[in-house]
Parts: sequence; structure tokens; C-alpha cells
Amino acid sequence: MEPHTTSTLHHLRAWHDGAVLQPDLAAPIAIIQIGIDPVFFHIHWYGLMYAIAFVVAFRYGVVAHLSRYGIDRALMERVTGWTILFGLIGARLYYVVQSDLAYYLQNPVHIFAVWEGGMAFFGAIGASSLTLFVLSRRWGFSFWMALDAGAFFATVGQPIGRIGNVINGDILGPPSTAPWAMAYTNPHAILQPGFALCVPASCTAYQPAAVYEAIGTLIILGLLLLLRRLHVAVGAIGISYVALYAVSQLVIFHWRAAMPTYHGLAQAQWTAVATLLIAVPALLLLWNASGRGRAVVLVDSPRPQPILGA
Repeated sequence: MEPHTTSTLHHLRAWHDGAVLQPDLAAPIAIIQIGIDPVFFHIHWYGLMYAIAFVVAFRYGVVAHLSRYGIDRALMERVTGWTILFGLIGARLYYVVQSDLAYYLQNPVHIFAVWEGGMAFFGAIGASSLTLFVLSRRWGFSFWMALDAGAFFATVGQPIGRIGNVINGDILGPPSTAPWAMAYTNPHAILQPGFALCVPASCTAYQPAAVYEAIGTLIILGLLLLLRRLHVAVGAIGISYVALYAVSQLVIFHWRAAMPTYHGLAQAQWTAVATLLIAVPALLLLWNASGRGRAVVLVDSPRPQPILGA
């Protein structure tokens, strides 16, 4: 969900002024109408999808990958738990900082209202990577192996989390007449400022940017699985994920409602540029300095044991 700013409203109104809006509901148009209430028996679909995503991503992302190396499951659970916690904090705080910080400082309770939408995934990547690095030093496991597992955790879980965004309606693009465009009819939908509900008098459908995000992530997952099949060195998958995700945001944000900040690019796109120019080269330098993620894994250890190559 975008911040409550006048500039964002002007930007979105420009979309409305320059686009062909959807006709009345009575007209035979082919759009997808979303009427699901974001809250179901006091449970927010957004939070529920996150919880499901964490469980599935841990089982089919982390466990499926690290079991190949004989990593103790108890260690996986501990590391994943701490990484999820700090990843969520990083995602929310980065969203708050890059959005309307003044609004959140004036309304601090909304900083913690994650069910309203608003998680910047670059913040999650940064905070999670830092958490993995610190824990790898503390508990003696390979940071690069954990980064690879984290990449699978993200690419398995994020598409599931996007289902919550689709139900909320908090990640949308410009108005569209495409058959897959989405219009929201539930009055509790958490639409961004400047977006309108679909009512009999006027029904506007929008590009389903959350769906594009999910598709982009699934494409990245396919590429990472291919790299694993090619038996690339430990750490290469994690670094590739960071780079591929940055590229995906440069592309997908052309279909997301985000106010350009400089030279026509949104904040997330500039973050993606910085990631490609600074973060990825830094990871590559560390990776090379560590011997390209070489690791010796002790199988069936009763307690966390040192794993070389961190």
C-alpha cells in the first residue's frame, strides 16, 4: 500500500486521466472482480498467507535444500525463526522509511499495522542477510549455505504471501482493460490512495501488480532450481537471487503504483540499482575471499557444530 501523499494522488489521477476506464458493471466486460473481505472471522488474510508462506517455505525451501548437506533440523528451525523475525522488522521499517515517514511519525501506531499492507522486500533481504551473517559467526555454520537456503525460502514463500496482497488490493498498477485486470467490490478492500472500488455507477479495473510480482518470483525460483541442478558452488544461488530479484523490481515496478522519485524511477527501482551496483559486487568479493563458499558439513550432529567456509 502506497503512502498517503498528495504527490501519489496526483500521479494516480494522471493515470486515470490518460487511460480508458472500465464501463459500468452492466456492460459485458472481461475483468476479474475481487469481493473477498480482507478480514475473515477477525483473521486478516494478509497475515494468514504470510503464516502459510513461512511454513511451506521452511519445509520446501530451507529443509529441502539444507537436508542435502546433512544440516541438523533443530539448527534450521532456530536460524529460520530469528531470520523471519528480523526480516519482517526490516521489511516494515524500510517500507516506512521509503514511504511517507512524516505520516508514520505522526501516526506511530500505523508503523506496526502490517495487516494494512506495506512491506518492502528489499528491507527483508538486507535484514535477513545480516541476521544470517551474525548467526553464522555465533553458531558456526556456513553463511553462504544459509544464504542459498534463504533464497529458496524467499522464492517459495513470497508467491504465497502475494495472495494476501491480491485479497487486500494493496499492490495495484494503473487502470487497465486487460481481461486479467482486477476490480475490487468489497468496501473493506485496502486500496491505495487514488484507487476506487468497483460500484454499479463506475467500475475501474487495475493492473494486478501483485500477480506480476508472484510470477516474477516463480521465474526466479525456476532459475535457482536450474543452478542447483548444475551443482554451482555454495553461495552462488544466494547471490544470484539477490541480483535476479533486483532486476525483477526494475521491470515489475513499471506496472506498480509508485511515485517516481528521480529520473522517472520509483524508490524500489533505485534500491534495485544500488543493489546491483553495490550489494551484489560486495557479496561477490566476500564470496571470493571466503573461497567461494567451500563448506565441510558434519552430519547428524547432536548440537550445532562448526561448518567451515562461512
